[in-house]
Amino acid sequence: MTQRAQRLIAESRNAIVSTEEQILLHPYPESLEKKGLGKGKLTMFAVQQHYCMKLNVKSMELALERVSSRYANGFMLDMVNNARAALDALELFSKSLGLSAEILNAGEPLSGAIAYSLYVNWLASNRSASELAAAFLVNMPLWGANCARVSRALQANYDFKKEEVAFFDMFATACPELEIKGLEVIEEELEHGADPVLIRRSVRLLQRYELMFWDTMWERSRC
Repeated sequence: MTQRAQRLIAESRNAIVSTEEQILLHPYPESLEKKGLGKGKLTMFAVQQHYCMKLNVKSMELALERVSSRYANGFMLDMVNNARAALDALELFSKSLGLSAEILNAGEPLSGAIAYSLYVNWLASNRSASELAAAFLVNMPLWGANCARVSRALQANYDFKKEEVAFFDMFATACPELEIKGLEVIEEELEHGADPVLIRRSVRLLQRYELMFWDTMWERSRC
């Protein structure tokens, strides 16, 4: 049973409702839905996500190396595989924009856009598996909801094919099995003395960095 973990996740989510609302009502995906941004502006999104996804792969691999329990190992292994798959899917999106690997690798990261992935890397390097798992369990539904909006907008307004937006669609699909594994990680570590305050903190900060990413995309896209 994962009752303590479920309660903690619910409490953590309730504490950051205002941040979640800002993410779900963000003007960046809304502008794509209204075809308010030129297609060329999507290059910045691809470049920043390329940097973030490469770092996410390394972060999840590092987290997998650090864990020792069966629950944490299973969860982190899934996260590694998901991160690698996302990076591959992002390549299709980037190619549809005419971006080569050389262009993507040469792109300059924006501090506001990569703060999320830098924090994930810090968690993976320094903090517990329960802090990382909780932060992802709360964050991924919001990221997925916005990715679903972006996918639909790109296909409806910018003539992208279904396979070209697979990067967004893979996040838009919920994964109950991964959520169960994450809750098991949190429950196990709570039983062994994990600090709920630190777990809630990781949730709060990752959501703020998520909002920072969308804010950065919006501000730079209007330039």
